[in-house]
This record gives sequence, structure tokens and C-alpha cells, in this order.
Amino acid sequence: MKITGQIVNLPALNKWLTALPSEVYEKAAISALNKVVAQARTAMSREIRNEYNLSAKTVNDGLRTQRANSRQGTMSWSAVLESPSRKGRSMNLIHFSARQTKAGVSVQIKRGGGRKVIAGAFIANKGRTVFRREGKAHLPIVPLQTIEVAQMFNAQRVNGKVLDFIKAKLPEVFNHEAEFFLKRHRA
Repeated sequence: MKITGQIVNLPALNKWLTALPSEVYEKAAISALNKVVAQARTAMSREIRNEYNLSAKTVNDGLRTQRANSRQGTMSWSAVLESPSRKGRSMNLIHFSARQTKAGVSVQIKRGGGRKVIAGAFIANKGRTVFRREGKAHLPIVPLQTIEVAQMFNAQRVNGKVLDFIKAKLPEVFNHEAEFFLKRHRA
């Protein structure tokens, strides 16, 4: 899932199209996009961590940004905030505060939810993986997985808040950047 925004479609920014010289508009647009995407990444990380019981490092490792730049003078700029899927792989339960108990492994996936004990599970691989034995002979041993950051990123309650943040912040940041580059252009 990618979050992209097109500045020319935001009515609050259209007034700058006719008032600014093209080189000022281009620099301001690129700078504004990069700043808003960096802020949106922080907001996305915060929203995911508010919803799911994960560390900031785990969430931030799953998010990626692509900076805006001008491509040979065309009026097409984009900055991208995405969470690329790792070929359909999911996260191991160890990332969700897994603790070994007598009955199995206790995990808490949702921040507001309770802990759940997975009977017969155990932590191995030097504390990096939660496993469970399957079958009558207790073989094979399979790692226990759940959703990954890319799926958390796509949750509407998380994604919607970040999109609203981008829509509110982009005109404000663009105005600030346009004023800055206009003063620099006139000097």
C-alpha cells in the first residue's frame, strides 16, 4: 500500500500556481512533499504502535519512504510512504511481548487487548522465535506467525488518520516553503 498525494488537486494550494515563478513552485513543492512524508511516517509509526503492541524499531523497520524529486522539469512530483510486504511473510509472535509461562507462551498483539496464552508454545532460537509442536509425535516444530507491519499499515482506522494528517498538513507546509523559496528567489 502506498500513500501518495497530488498537490495540484488540493484547492488550498492552487492559488500559488499562478502567483509563483515555476522554479520557486517546483522547489517549494518538492521540499513540502519531503517534509510532510517524513512527518507522515512518524504519524504512521505512532498510529500503528497505538493500535498494536510493537516497539518503534520494529514498526520503523517495516516502513519505507521515497523522497520527492523533479524528473527533467516535468510537473510530476511524488513522495511515497509505504510498507513493502516481505513476499507475504508475517511476523513471529516474539515481537508482541512474548513471555514463557508454564502453560505455554503469553502474547499481547493489540495494545488495548489482553494477553493470550498459546498452549504448548515455547520460545527458542536464542529468544528470537515462538514455536509450537504439531502432530501426534510432536513433530514438526512450526513458528507461530501473525500479521506484519504492511497489514497493520493497511488497516483503515490507522491509515485514515494518517491520510487526514497529510491532507491537513500539506497546504500549511507548502505555504511555508513557498514563502521561504520566494524570499530566497527575490534576494
